[in-house]
Amino acid sequence: MIQLKNICLRRSSRVLFDNANATINPGEMVGLVGRNGAGKSSLFALLNGTLHEDKGDFSIPSQWRMAQVAQDMPETSESATDFVIAGDTMLAAAQAEVTAAEESDDGERMAHAYMALHDAGAHDAQSRAQALILGLGFQVRELGQPVNSFSGGWRMRLQLARALMCPSDLLLLDEPTNHLDLDALVWLEAWLKKYPGTMLVISHDREFLDAVTNVTLHIENGQLTRYGGNYSTFEDMRAEQMVLQQAAYARQQDKIAHLQDFINRFKAKASKAKQAQSRVKALDRMEKLAPMLANAEFTFEFQEPQNLPNPMLTIDDASFGYPPPAGAPAGTPPTVIVQHVSKSVFAGQRIGILGANGQGKSTLVKTVARELKVVAGEVIEGRGLNIGYFAQQELDVLRPTDTPLEHMIRLARDTIANGGAGQFSSREQDLRNFLGTFNFSGDMVKQAVGTMSGGEKARLVLCMIVWQRPNLLLLDEPTNHLDLATREALAMALNEFEGTVMLVSHDRALLRSVCDEFWLVSRGGVEPFDGDLDDYQRYLLDEGKRLREELKQAGKQAEAPVVKAVEPAPVAAKKPVSSGKIKSLRQKLEKLDKSMAALQAEKAAFEARLGGTLSVEEITETGKQLQHVIDELAIEEGEWLELSGEIEALEAAGA
Repeated sequence: MIQLKNICLRRSSRVLFDNANATINPGEMVGLVGRNGAGKSSLFALLNGTLHEDKGDFSIPSQWRMAQVAQDMPETSESATDFVIAGDTMLAAAQAEVTAAEESDDGERMAHAYMALHDAGAHDAQSRAQALILGLGFQVRELGQPVNSFSGGWRMRLQLARALMCPSDLLLLDEPTNHLDLDALVWLEAWLKKYPGTMLVISHDREFLDAVTNVTLHIENGQLTRYGGNYSTFEDMRAEQMVLQQAAYARQQDKIAHLQDFINRFKAKASKAKQAQSRVKALDRMEKLAPMLANAEFTFEFQEPQNLPNPMLTIDDASFGYPPPAGAPAGTPPTVIVQHVSKSVFAGQRIGILGANGQGKSTLVKTVARELKVVAGEVIEGRGLNIGYFAQQELDVLRPTDTPLEHMIRLARDTIANGGAGQFSSREQDLRNFLGTFNFSGDMVKQAVGTMSGGEKARLVLCMIVWQRPNLLLLDEPTNHLDLATREALAMALNEFEGTVMLVSHDRALLRSVCDEFWLVSRGGVEPFDGDLDDYQRYLLDEGKRLREELKQAGKQAEAPVVKAVEPAPVAAKKPVSSGKIKSLRQKLEKLDKSMAALQAEKAAFEARLGGTLSVEEITETGKQLQHVIDELAIEEGEWLELSGEIEALEAAGA
C-alpha cells in the first residue's frame, strides 16, 4: 500500500501539505480532487519521485511498476504504432536482452532471453498497441503515420496510449480526458474499469470520476481527507460535514459569547472575580472550531440578447467540408465530410451535437460560425444574428504577449468598427470592471496571457464572448481547461441564457444539464438522436461491437477491443471509384488472410514446443524461429490494416 504519515511539502515558500496523512490500498481507484493550486500535481510528483517530502514518512512498495502520461509533446518521425509499443518498458527491456544475448553468443542466455521476450507479450504487442490507438479515436489509416504529422492534441492521445501500454501496478493520470471526444472517453472508461492495478486520477469531469473511481482523496488547507466512494458520494458526504461543522461552530460561538458576556459583566466585582477567572480559563482551553464555509464560487451570466431572430438560421441541403489544399491542381474537388443537411435552428433551442471523432462535428460548427464556407447548398442567417463562438483552438488564437485588458480593448475597437456594440461601453475602466467579473482583477489585467494557465485563458475567452452579447452560442469543447467550479458556473450561465446554444462537448454533466435535444453527426449526415446520453453511450458500445465482428469476419487475428465506431475517412465529393481497383485490393487482402493464418499456426506450434522439455540448444533455435515468425506476422498485419483502410475509403467514396 501507499502510506503518507505527517507529510509536509513545500514549493518555494508555499506550504502545500502540512502534517497530511493518507493510505491508498492496492487495487483502489482513487480520484484526487481539490481546487487549482491545492497540490494535486505536486502529490503526483511526490509519488513518482520528482519531489521529496520536507518532513514526515512516505512509503510505496518498491516492487510496484509505475506508469504515467508524459506531459511533453513528442517530436519523432516514428510511426504511431511503434511509438505506443515503445511504451511497454518490459517488452523493450526483453528486446534489448535478446539483442545483447545474440551478440554474446551465449546459448543459455539466448534461451532465457527468448522466453522472457515471449512472456513480455512480443507476439501480440502490435495488436495491443493498435487497439489502444484506435480506441482513443484514431483511424485505421493513421496507425502507420509518423507521430510528428499529428496535431498537439492527437500527440497527447498517443502519450496516453503509450502510458496504458506500459505494464504497471500504479497508474497516475493527470487530466486524461482533456483531449478526448466523447466516444474516446467512453472507451477509456471501459478500459480503466478493467485495469487490475492501483490508479490515481486527477480530473475535472465529474461523470468520468464517478465511472472509474471508488475512493476520493480531497486536498484542502494542506490536508488530505479520504472518502470512500466516487465523486458524487464525496460531494454528498462533504455537504453533510459542512452542515454538521457549521452547526457545531454556531453552537460554540453562542457558548463563547455567553462566557465572554459573564467575564465582561463580573470581572471587576470582587464577589464574582473567581467565577470570572474560571470562565477566562475555560475560554482559553476551548479548542476553537473554524467556520466550515464553502469557498467563494466563480459565477457569471450572459446578458439578455438585444434581439432574437426566429429562426436563428436555416440550413438548406448544405454540404460541409474543406476547400482543396493550396497548390492543388485546378479542378480539384473540395473534401466533403457532411452532406445534404437540411435543418432549422430556432430561438431558445439547446442542441447537443454528438458523433464519433472525425465525423464532422467541428466542421459543422465552424461552417455555422462562418469560419468555413459551405461546399454546397446554403446556410441562411436570421436578421440580426450575433454569434458567440468558442473553438477548440480558441486558446491558441489569444496573443501570448498581450494582456487581458489589451485583448478587451482590441475586441471593443473591432466590434464598434464593425457596427456592433458589447453590453458595456469601450471605456478602459468599464473594460477593467468587466474583466473583474471574470476574476481578472488587480495586476492580472496587465499580465501577459502567455504566462497564464489554460483555465485562465479559457476564462478570458468566455469573458470576450459574453461581452459581445451574442444570441447564438457555438461552443466546441469549451470545458477542456476549466476546473469543476468554472464548469458549473458555465452550466448555470448557459441555463439562464435566453438565446440559442449549440454545444459540442465530452463533458456529459454539461451536456445533460444544458441540452434539450441532440443531433448525431454520423456517416456523412446529420440526424436527430432519439435518446439521451445513456442511450448514446450504448450506441457507441454497440458500434464498437459491430466493428470488432467485422474485423473478425475479415480475418483479423488479434481482437481489437475498440468501443467506438471507426467510420470511413472523409473523401472528395463525387470522386469516381474504380470497382476493379477494389477487387484487386480484396484479392490481396484474401492472400494476406491465408498467409497470416499460416503464420499464426506456425507461431502456435513454436509456442507449444517451447512449453515442452527441450535442451538449451533447442530452446535457442526455437526461440529464433518464433521471433522470425512474429516479425513476419507483424509486417503482414500492418499491410492488412493499410489495405483495409484503403478499401474502406474507396467504398465510402463510391457510396
